[in-house]
Amino acid sequence: QVRLVESGGGLMQPGGSLRLSCAASGSIFSNNVMGWYRQAPGKQRESVATITTDGSTNYADFAKGRFTISRDNAKNTVYLQMNSLKPEDTAVYYCVFRAIVTGTNNWGQGTQVTVSS
Repeated sequence: QVRLVESGGGLMQPGGSLRLSCAASGSIFSNNVMGWYRQAPGKQRESVATITTDGSTNYADFAKGRFTISRDNAKNTVYLQMNSLKPEDTAVYYCVFRAIVTGTNNWGQGTQVTVSS
């Protein structure tokens, strides 16, 4: 079992920046994928960005050029730097951890990001 603890959400004006963090603990397989999903009210959960243990990244189209995902393998922590935030970025952001060998997703509790003037 993997426990994920997220932090960094909050209220931000359009055009501002936020940095989300997610620390994983527990049964951490060395070969894994970590990332962020989000879910806005009335919408399905969608992928934002993912990063593998060796640093390969994948971004949703809406995140490209504005969001940057990174990770610190020594700390089992993944980050999401979000710049040029828009009202449509408002959502609950969820951290995900997936061990390649099991293919099972472990989810964090979610952190609210609200972009509003």
